[in-house]
Amino acid sequence: MTTAPHPHTTDTDLFGHTELRAASTPADLDVVRALLDEVGLHYASTTLAGSTYWLAYEGGRPVGTVGLEHGDGASLLRSAAVLPGARGEGLGRALARSALTLATLRGDRAVYLFSSDAGAYWQRLGFEEVAVTDLAAALPDVPQVVSGVTKGWIHEERAWKLTLTEVDA
Repeated sequence: MTTAPHPHTTDTDLFGHTELRAASTPADLDVVRALLDEVGLHYASTTLAGSTYWLAYEGGRPVGTVGLEHGDGASLLRSAAVLPGARGEGLGRALARSALTLATLRGDRAVYLFSSDAGAYWQRLGFEEVAVTDLAAALPDVPQVVSGVTKGWIHEERAWKLTLTEVDA
């Protein structure tokens, strides 16, 4: 009998040449940080503690990442990035869907994110813009919010929220 893989613990072959896998070691986190650095995103507050990250590989080379910081009843989707040469193949959507699936399985009622530049992309996935204060109130202890409050950049961001619907068992 074959069972569906858990979205953050199993390698998944997408399109016959791309692999999604959980980032579970310090070396994996280094790969996440290198990808974020390569596309110009901040990565200082990335951590595996209280978070789940995924990596996308093409031909053994890391080409994308996304993270989910876990709160109480909500999560923060963060660090969504695909290298320019790998864009347009659905990798970003696959990475985001992995994070959203885990949030649903965790029983989260909502997923939030910060995005100043990609709002239209997130709207296509069902996210709606909300006040940054709403995000900070829902997830005060996740690393990216703590970083934003501590370093003072949080109010320069735009916040987005996806309300998750309950699935009947």
